[in-house]
Amino acid sequence: MNTIKEDARYIIERSIETVLPEKAVFNSLESLHLPGKTFLLAIGKAAWRMAKAAREKLGQSITAGVIITKYGHVEGDIPGIDSFEAGHPLPDENTIAATTKALEMINAINPDSILFLISGGGSALFEKPVEGVTLDDLVDINNRLLRSGANIVEINAVRKRLSVVKGGRFAKMFAQTTIHSLVLSDVLGDRLDSIASGPAYPDSSTCEDALSTIDRYGLVLRPELREILKIETPHLLSNVQTRIIGSVGRACEAAGVFAKELGYEPMILTTTLDCEARDAGSFLAAIAREEVYDRPLKRPCAIILGGETVVPVRGTGLGGRNQELALSFAIASNGLDNVALASVGTDGTDGPTDAAGAIVDGGSAREMIERGIDPYIYLLDNDSYHALEMSGELLKTGPTGTNVNDLVVLLCR
Repeated sequence: MNTIKEDARYIIERSIETVLPEKAVFNSLESLHLPGKTFLLAIGKAAWRMAKAAREKLGQSITAGVIITKYGHVEGDIPGIDSFEAGHPLPDENTIAATTKALEMINAINPDSILFLISGGGSALFEKPVEGVTLDDLVDINNRLLRSGANIVEINAVRKRLSVVKGGRFAKMFAQTTIHSLVLSDVLGDRLDSIASGPAYPDSSTCEDALSTIDRYGLVLRPELREILKIETPHLLSNVQTRIIGSVGRACEAAGVFAKELGYEPMILTTTLDCEARDAGSFLAAIAREEVYDRPLKRPCAIILGGETVVPVRGTGLGGRNQELALSFAIASNGLDNVALASVGTDGTDGPTDAAGAIVDGGSAREMIERGIDPYIYLLDNDSYHALEMSGELLKTGPTGTNVNDLVVLLCR
């Protein structure tokens, strides 16, 4: 019989397999007609795999293409398509160079259609600042927003207005070309104008949204940047067709299937988890404690969540939102038997670390203490990575090739 932590790992890994992009892209292209010259543009952490599937499916009907993905995510050459790696979660010089190259190629080829493959991470990876904004400005503002605890919709409302390509501006730039967007969603509620900051989708955010985000989180900007944030993005586009081909909801549904296969009664609690990571961890520990009384489900059960928490960074440690959630759960569930929690980023990376997340149980905190680690001190310092590394509970998958938010599975038996 597997341990409960082994069950949690099995459910997580199999669920991620179900939202890998190759099958989703293949299926979506069955009914898509792309006449004339077609340019392929793939952005995000899953860009290489999405582009490879599209090339295999469409063959020579793709005239040329560009992939822009995170460092370490290009897995080889794809004929006729140029691959670029760049910075994530913050843009860098290679981001701007790759984006500029893609725009130049589209202008030179003048295609009849653009097959636009979008996945999580596209906001950082597809970027060219508007006039008056420097790369240093982008990095500084992005970094401060990411550390502030702002959610992705708030962050993107600002980023769109600093960019040549975000907030529907890419689609408007090529208004005479039909753009077919296939999207792996990493945004809660699958809000299309926020996925990758909506480069080819009408923007529903406003200048007022961007400025209120800046003010709400106490970011001080020089006056020139505040004026740029007052320039509106396109709210209407007529040359774009968009289809979501993968999301965290599908990953959660798969987790339920695999949990049931192992004998657990599954319940999807939410696919829009959106709060501080440590609060989510302590809340899930409270649910685990309630399961002693077979509430809300009779054991063995699997409580499944999808979404994306946030971590206001107040300490100096290393970690990611999934690791912080897991460490918080470990502390709050200390002493509970037969419970385990796995929290992972479906892309295989959690924050600026080499871990996807972690798998902990009711004995994790006690084990840390026995090793001389005070898990609460590590949590206060946002140093979940080192606490979980020392207890051997980090989950390292490497890049998975997809990105549809985070998946959390709580098992009780």
